[in-house]
Amino acid sequence: MEIKQKKRPETIETAVYGSDRMLVEAPSDKIPQEPTAPEIAYRLVKDETYPQTQPHLNFATFVTTYMDEYATKLMNDAININYIDETEYPRIAKMCGKCINIVANLWNTPEKNPWKTGALAIGSSEACMLGGVAAWLRWKEKRKAAGKPFDKPNFVISSAFQVVWEKFAQLWQIEMRVVPLTSEKTTLDPQDALKLCDENTICVVPILGVTWTGLNDDVKGLNDALETYNAKTGYDIPIHVDAASGGFILPFLNPEEEWDFRLKWVLSISTSGHKFGLVYPGLGWVVWKDKKYLPGTMSFSVNYLGADITQVGLNFSRPAAQVLGQYYQFIRLGFKGYRDIQYNSMEVTRYAHERIGKMAPFVNYSPEVVNPLFIWSLKPEYDKKANWTLFDLQAKLQENGWMVPAYTLPDNLENIVVMRIVCRQGVSRDMIDMLLADIETAIDELEKLEYPTPTRLAQQRSQKINHKIFARTGHTGHVKQSVICKGTDCK
Repeated sequence: MEIKQKKRPETIETAVYGSDRMLVEAPSDKIPQEPTAPEIAYRLVKDETYPQTQPHLNFATFVTTYMDEYATKLMNDAININYIDETEYPRIAKMCGKCINIVANLWNTPEKNPWKTGALAIGSSEACMLGGVAAWLRWKEKRKAAGKPFDKPNFVISSAFQVVWEKFAQLWQIEMRVVPLTSEKTTLDPQDALKLCDENTICVVPILGVTWTGLNDDVKGLNDALETYNAKTGYDIPIHVDAASGGFILPFLNPEEEWDFRLKWVLSISTSGHKFGLVYPGLGWVVWKDKKYLPGTMSFSVNYLGADITQVGLNFSRPAAQVLGQYYQFIRLGFKGYRDIQYNSMEVTRYAHERIGKMAPFVNYSPEVVNPLFIWSLKPEYDKKANWTLFDLQAKLQENGWMVPAYTLPDNLENIVVMRIVCRQGVSRDMIDMLLADIETAIDELEKLEYPTPTRLAQQRSQKINHKIFARTGHTGHVKQSVICKGTDCK
């Protein structure tokens, strides 16, 4: 049914919701013929965002959803500045270098140069890509110099990898050798990783703050294992640490833990400034142990911006606002301020972890919390008789505005459905209490169901199919995009 518009001219006094524009469908495929008043355009766009989860109630996201008013003002002031225009905005470029220095020193860089070797990125995904490309190019140059083939590179990572590593493998045609996780080995096992290494391995990638579980891989154990392995084989396989979350947690809460450039084989580290670096989305950092580990072929120069500009990065134009936000946070909070915020986030997480673990249907995946996030599942005995799943609980919580994600774990553990809570800056004890109360209310409602929900029926069908396939072939029928060991050189 078409809504009839009134046939009278509008004036400056016409109320926003009294305008004809509010009676017309918002554009979805063609640009409108006529302009719209800014107040009305603002309301149309703003109103369309209301039916979604509000960022503060989103326990699925890792990214920062709160910064103080001064940080927000600084970033808004720089919203029209393109970071790459170093000629016009040289102070922004220098500020970025200061941030790289600070991050590098947090990670105990041994580099003596006054400006440490690193790069700005749009999130940890680009930072991971840059670290991976550098490892690949270093390996390639060594192979060429030795007169050896360089057409079959690979890297090793656990099955709990973030999707950027699958993209890296596909886009650069580098074999991704995946170490499966198990219920006994919940993080990357160093010895299992070494079994997949050979002369074509460009690097091994441990993760600090695994997206799926919140756990940390044992970087120190991997470094020690590689020391023995490299000495025995004559290889020099390095480590790139994907420290998307842990890179801004460990330096403040566990500074004595060796995972960074203090370890011999750690040559590069990437992190996400917009996660526990406490900056709004759009920021990542990657740092190399020394300038010699960043291949010169990764630097590109242009002169069409008014001067010769050399940059390292997959992206070119990018906002400068996040650089100002990061530098502001370093000045505003200092080491103590970061430590206090990360400590509070961890304590709130531990509190939620303990409370969730005491709820009758649930069991925590890990007995300890090592980052400000954790996952849990339904107890096996409860799962067998329940008429609902964690996907139903997710939907129930969304009715109250909360976003608490439910998902299946990676290969080898794909039959386990879990939920995850991420406690970023801005999540208080009181906020957690409200969420926990809504979880308990939702459980009470779900336990009253007389019949299985559609998600429970679908899960039961899937389990029956997997059991039949396993009985016939010895393998589950679950297929995911990632595969263990792509290519012909699999071991």
